[in-house]
Amino acid sequence: MSDTPVTNNPPAGTPILTLENVTKSFGPVTVIKGVTVNVRPGKVQVLLGENGAGKSTLIKMMAGVYQPDGGRILVDGKEVRLPDTNASEALGIATIHQELNLVGSMTVAENICMGRFPRRFGLVDRRQMRKVARDALNKIGLDIDVDHKVGELGIARQQLVEIAKALSLNARMLILDEPTAALTKREISALFSVVEDLRERGVGMVFISHHLDEIAAIGDSVSVLRDGEFVAEVPADTHEDELVRLMVGRSIEQQFPRRREYRGPADTLLEVEGLSTKGMVNNVSFSVKAGEIVGLAGLVGAGRTEVIRAIAGVDPYATGSVRVRGKDLPKSSIGAAIRSGVGHVPEDRKAHGLVLGAAVNENIGYATLSTTAKSGLVDRSGQRKRAQDVADKLRIRMHNLDQVVGSLSGGNQQKTVFARWIVANSTVLLLDEPTRGVDVGAKVEIYELMNAITAAGGAVVMVSSELPEVLGMSDRVLVMSGGHISGELSADDATQDAVMSLAVRDVQRDLEDKLMEDGHE
Repeated sequence: MSDTPVTNNPPAGTPILTLENVTKSFGPVTVIKGVTVNVRPGKVQVLLGENGAGKSTLIKMMAGVYQPDGGRILVDGKEVRLPDTNASEALGIATIHQELNLVGSMTVAENICMGRFPRRFGLVDRRQMRKVARDALNKIGLDIDVDHKVGELGIARQQLVEIAKALSLNARMLILDEPTAALTKREISALFSVVEDLRERGVGMVFISHHLDEIAAIGDSVSVLRDGEFVAEVPADTHEDELVRLMVGRSIEQQFPRRREYRGPADTLLEVEGLSTKGMVNNVSFSVKAGEIVGLAGLVGAGRTEVIRAIAGVDPYATGSVRVRGKDLPKSSIGAAIRSGVGHVPEDRKAHGLVLGAAVNENIGYATLSTTAKSGLVDRSGQRKRAQDVADKLRIRMHNLDQVVGSLSGGNQQKTVFARWIVANSTVLLLDEPTRGVDVGAKVEIYELMNAITAAGGAVVMVSSELPEVLGMSDRVLVMSGGHISGELSADDATQDAVMSLAVRDVQRDLEDKLMEDGHE
């Protein structure tokens, strides 16, 4: 068994990498059970499965982060050990993580050459460094200034810089972990063009995505996992319904199972009037009644997230008012919002919704530490019981309540955030991209949580960039454009065309006004 490169002209058709019957356990829990995956030159192998199915563990074996407890790893048909990431990179395997491994304060060239700066007379040879960077960027057709700070680039270009960095290391195989999660459709199209070029040049790729519609567009074949076990390998053009059935072990009859079951009084739970923030939100007014889900739709930058954060007390607002059950909510006070029954599931759960190094139990209880305290002391046993009850109800997959929440899958992390607000008895739930990075099975579970909240007389305001999700789960849709509400649509009238027409209307008007100011007709 070798720790060194083994690329000695393997026979045609030999996979670049094979995980053969690998297993992996953490303590008493077996997370991978006899799985085999092949990655072939010039092919895109999709790994598909629910959150917690084992995808992340598999790619960490490929990258040298984890070593299998059983089975073998083969590169070019020969068994190897990958004791660390350096060994994996030496064999031409590079990983593009969802959380990018770049230093924002450094230039593009510095990031591409990080850890292997070319030197001359003992000093960094910046001319050669720039040349290496330009050559790497040319491989993927990315024309940017190599002296530009990476932190000033958008997410899509940062990902391409990561890919260029990998190719500068002569990577023969790329692992792309949720590369499209934060990209627009145009940016995804550009990324897929790069992937196609790499495929034609013989680079093998592993691709993970929760967007089923991307699989046929980019993949060659799909390895489906369920509960740590290999289920099937199927062509990438397999129908989405069949992929879902393989993933979750059952058919999902309704992708968006909205049910309107509340029969109580239609009390107004949330009123927003004349809300404005500096530079982003302008005179936004709306209300939400008990039992109702209201969707906030619009283009990126329309101001949707800013409205949600202002209501939740996270960000200040300049003018306007927010009332919950008819009572004014103080500005910029998260605590006051929580006490009034407002819960907030933020857009970025890892940065703003969870303390990743803390336990599941602690994360669930953060919103109720003070309200459930006894004689000024935290009610630890009560908190634990409440956390266990809601974790069981939401089917959070974990070893126990003491497991660090950062080690959970994305879907189970998201359910942990929901659990916090259920324990807090929140009646108004503000959801910002509630199913981002969540697999199709967990999405349906989140939708059912929304149904349960409204059936009990609560209200939901949901921001989502997934327009089918907004249309499928909302009772009314408010469309934002240019920082204010450009229109309201009932569930019956809300179509993709109607929403997009309102979403771009004010943008087009502003552009026309600007052209007129500049003297163009």
